[in-house]
Amino acid sequence: MTRMLILDTCFRLLATGQLLLIALVVARSAAPWRIRLATVMLLISVAAYLANVAPVLDLWRYPIWAPVQLASQSAPLFLWIFAHRILERPLDRRVLTVAVALTLICWVNFMIARNILHAHALVADVTQHLVSFLLTLHAMWIAWIERGDDLIERRRMFRTGFVILVGVQTLGVIVAESVYGFTHTESGLMVLQSGGTLVTVMLLGAVLLSSNGELLFDADAAPPPRPALSPPEQVLNGKLDAAMAAHVYREPGLSIGALADKLAVPEHRLRALINQRLGYRNFSAFLNAHRIADACAWLGDPARVDLPVLTIAMDLGYGSLAPFNRAFRDATGQTPTDYRRAAFAVPEKP
Repeated sequence: MTRMLILDTCFRLLATGQLLLIALVVARSAAPWRIRLATVMLLISVAAYLANVAPVLDLWRYPIWAPVQLASQSAPLFLWIFAHRILERPLDRRVLTVAVALTLICWVNFMIARNILHAHALVADVTQHLVSFLLTLHAMWIAWIERGDDLIERRRMFRTGFVILVGVQTLGVIVAESVYGFTHTESGLMVLQSGGTLVTVMLLGAVLLSSNGELLFDADAAPPPRPALSPPEQVLNGKLDAAMAAHVYREPGLSIGALADKLAVPEHRLRALINQRLGYRNFSAFLNAHRIADACAWLGDPARVDLPVLTIAMDLGYGSLAPFNRAFRDATGQTPTDYRRAAFAVPEKP
């Protein structure tokens, strides 16, 4: 066994041990079961991948290869689900269904072909890598594009680390496999992969295990009681209330940075106030609370009965009808049209 192979094996063993330990701690945490399940499945699938491509194991020769291969192939899918769960995004069930179906189809093809490079195996390999690439890219995109809307400081930092470390590491592995082939075992490349994975796992574990209350939290739990506002917070809250009374929330594309500039206060202080004192985890949720209250009043106003729903959405600061409909339905359980119809419904005579 060469030195590089020994080093690669040591990196894989260390990373696998840490992954399983973190999975055990998260599984026993008080986080909601959906977040725990997504996190544990991601960690186990990455551990399976490390074992599956380890040059010293040759798992494809043994019956255990089938479940290990399935878990290994599913790592990008679990990464995508994990990103949605921990960042409080709803899963697109259509994307999830297609991704699961393609992963299972590719796995079945690998089971049939084993290590034989016939046409079906090549198609399955290309399809699997394409699906993995797209899922990972989308997970990175949602982590990065919405970081400005996130009011939880630790989670904002996690988003950046997720993109730089987890996302780039995963994309690097997918691209390397696509270029060199799944069975390529050049020692330098394997050590770079296992060493990079070990570093990523160590940093991810440090963040997850030290930030349970801010990352692995229950979004539906009742908020804890908050202490009274300090004098500086009272002044800032007064400025914020005045801005809301002036309907600043109706401005299209309003960001927390722009609002902080309007109030002439540091952005981090405004973030802390809205998150830690007012209880909002996302700036869009804070804006929607004011916008939807106006929408309900307008939709039930006889003077605005002929005003199109799209016009109401635009006047409230939404860029299009779809986000307004989604926010309104989340807040009221009804579409704007159904809400207006119910508001003007004539009661039936007994």
